[in-house]
Amino acid sequence: MGSPVSLDELKTMLQLKTASMDNLLNLIIKNTTVQTRFKLGLSSEEDFPTDLSYIPLEVCVRRYNRLKNEGMSSYSQEGESITFDNTDFDDFLDDIAEWRKKREVKTLGHVQFVNPYEGGTNHENG
Repeated sequence: MGSPVSLDELKTMLQLKTASMDNLLNLIIKNTTVQTRFKLGLSSEEDFPTDLSYIPLEVCVRRYNRLKNEGMSSYSQEGESITFDNTDFDDFLDDIAEWRKKREVKTLGHVQFVNPYEGGTNHENG
């Protein structure tokens, strides 16, 4: 199971050029990927859908930018205002729901085969 987010992609989005934050960034990538897989209903064996690979990267950026301000819902000082969403995935819930809807297996019922040569006869050899 590969990650849909690479460390290099995340560092590019965050404009980070040194390796000083790599351990933290890798942890953010790991946790975000696991949570996204859970929200998508993917098993550990399933590949991550390329159609939705933008979600974990965007969420990683949000989580990094929120560091040291965890849980803040609103902040205002001298004209500056900061507000965080309740969840990092809120903006993507419609996309996730649409993807899951398209992925649902639709069934028309079930089929049962009967073997006419198996059982049901009471012939005695004689």
